[in-house]
Amino acid sequence: MGKSITLTAADGFQLSAYRADPAGDPRGAVVVTQEIFGVNSHIKSVCDGFAKDGYAVIAPALFDRYERNVDIGYTAEDIARGRALKSKAATDAALQDIAAARDALAGAGKVGIVGYCWGGFITRATPDSFSTPERPTPVIDLVPNLGCPLYVVCGEEDQNPSPADAEELRKRLQNAGKTFAIDIFKNASHAFFADYRPSYREPAAFELWPKMVSFFETHLK
Repeated sequence: MGKSITLTAADGFQLSAYRADPAGDPRGAVVVTQEIFGVNSHIKSVCDGFAKDGYAVIAPALFDRYERNVDIGYTAEDIARGRALKSKAATDAALQDIAAARDALAGAGKVGIVGYCWGGFITRATPDSFSTPERPTPVIDLVPNLGCPLYVVCGEEDQNPSPADAEELRKRLQNAGKTFAIDIFKNASHAFFADYRPSYREPAAFELWPKMVSFFETHLK
């Protein structure tokens, strides 16, 4: 369903990306931010899933600035390689690459962003705007200035964020009058949505997908 494209960031850097488009007019647009494993088969399948549900989607290759064509698996060696690449990745540069993906989706409607694992960390830097680089901070510290609807997910066995973290965030978001949703999935730990990893939990992943789509449907109209 998808195809490889080239994006040009504001600083002139050209990076690759994976783009998937719906069969008909898009209901909105989504930028998918990768895990530490690059724009691999899992990330591409996530993009294809959103496109199937009506969204124009781009996953920018955020490691292209350090190593081209990163597409790795989930062995111990792969994880070490991914972590090494993540340690090189500058947040401000990643935000420029994400902004390039957003710009390439012009005309598809409102744009949402979703991130998994490291991609979720990067997504924290863009709660209000794609155009203002800032170092990612704990989500709780972003609550006062949060300017967009926020959906937070974790497994009940996760530690980053933990269910306790999620509940504290829920209280602060409620007190601040923000638009949000938080779901804690049973019998699931970190990376339960990644169907290529041992941590994958099919019931939780199947429950999560329509909730993500519904959240975008509500807020990207």
